[in-house]
Amino acid sequence: MSNLAARSIGLFILAVFFLMLLTLFEGLLSGMSLTAEKVMSVSLLVLPGAAGAGFGVLSLVRREPKPWLAILGILLNASFALFHVFLISFAG
Repeated sequence: MSNLAARSIGLFILAVFFLMLLTLFEGLLSGMSLTAEKVMSVSLLVLPGAAGAGFGVLSLVRREPKPWLAILGILLNASFALFHVFLISFAG
């Protein structure tokens, strides 16, 4: 099995990449309904962050090497996901 902490960091990088893509193509998405925008934001920004935090926790539970990487993944993913949940809850 591969390193779960590395998967956690990878999911954080993926979520940041999706954020950059959504920002880049924001003009093209302006015609979408508010509900569709929220669903897309949750799918592309919150779910990878939540999964990444989960992988970080699993890495700590399994006592994999480099626990600092798992803690970093938990902190980055959880803060990213919670920030976007906060934004989505006030949107619209």
